[in-house]
This record gives sequence, C-alpha cells and structure tokens, in this order.
Amino acid sequence: MDNRQEIITYGSHELKLIDRREIALTGIKKITSFDSEEFLLESIMGLVLIKGSNLEIMKLDTHDGNVKIKGKINSFTYLDNKEKPKEESLLSKLFK
Repeated sequence: MDNRQEIITYGSHELKLIDRREIALTGIKKITSFDSEEFLLESIMGLVLIKGSNLEIMKLDTHDGNVKIKGKINSFTYLDNKEKPKEESLLSKLFK
C-alpha cells in the first residue's frame, strides 16, 4: 500500500508546536486521559503523550479530531502499541 492510499484511508495527522506554550494536533480519535501535567491522546498514528505544566484544553473538535492545548510543553512522545504509560496510584498522585 503506498503512502497516498494510507492518507486517504486513515486521514491525516499533524502536530504544530508554538513556542513551547501551545500545541495543536489533528487526526485525534480520543483523549484517553489528561490532567494539568500530562495528556494521553489516541491519534490515527498511535498514542501521543504530552507532558508539561499548567496544561489545559483550548479547543476540542471531536467531529474533525482537532485538539489545541496550552501551557508549558516539556515533551511529546509517540508510544508504540506495546508501550504503555506508567499509571500512578491515587496515593502517589496525592503525595507529590
């Protein structure tokens, strides 16, 4: 299957980072989890983990799969299907 056929079949996925204070993504299927320090998004290209501080959703368009997040972005990582983010217990989150 050539790349052009994959784009037609799966849509497109873009990520735009602006000055580490805003990130815009397209091709998002769903937001799996989020808080002020971490967002886990399921995109058409796999899971995307965004880490930072004071993170919040600026725009969410579930119909078109567009998400815009603001705050201080420290990193974004694409996770393989085998890779799962470490889940913290409720107690460890409380005592940070």
